[in-house]
Amino acid sequence: MITPAYVQTMARYNTWQNRNIYESATHLGDADRKAHRGAFFGSIHATLNHILWADQMWLWRFNAANRPAPKTIIDGLSQFESWDDLKAARISFDAKIEAWSTTLSESQLLGDLSWISGGTGQNMTTPRWLTIVHIFNHQTHHRGQVHALLTSSGIKPGLTDLPFGDVV
Repeated sequence: MITPAYVQTMARYNTWQNRNIYESATHLGDADRKAHRGAFFGSIHATLNHILWADQMWLWRFNAANRPAPKTIIDGLSQFESWDDLKAARISFDAKIEAWSTTLSESQLLGDLSWISGGTGQNMTTPRWLTIVHIFNHQTHHRGQVHALLTSSGIKPGLTDLPFGDVV
């Protein structure tokens, strides 16, 4: 079981790491960010769009945000074509995630969450706390892919280890 304090810490970690990755990716030109690099979603830009879209979908499922306009994972990859628009949306949504995290009580982490999965097309039900852990794990997983793509481009993002951030 997790606690509201855990969710708040992970929300702050998410903001810190998104700032790290986006600042690093700014050193690339638009064509380089959108170049297919063999990643699961192809490019840095598409992967960052995916992370944001997934965060929006998850918070929508928790009744904490509006549903994003793109309805599918594939459509979410191009939700924001402009780098500036993507960055602005990311900053805004990170603030929303942090605000949501401060509203959670122990009781809101209990019970199950049910939804129709865009990835499987199936009805899913999981414990609410496990789904919240998944949100943060999903972000970290795909940010790690972007980190590797940036590193292979000669850009060295900042620290990523949780104990080294001002998130506690």
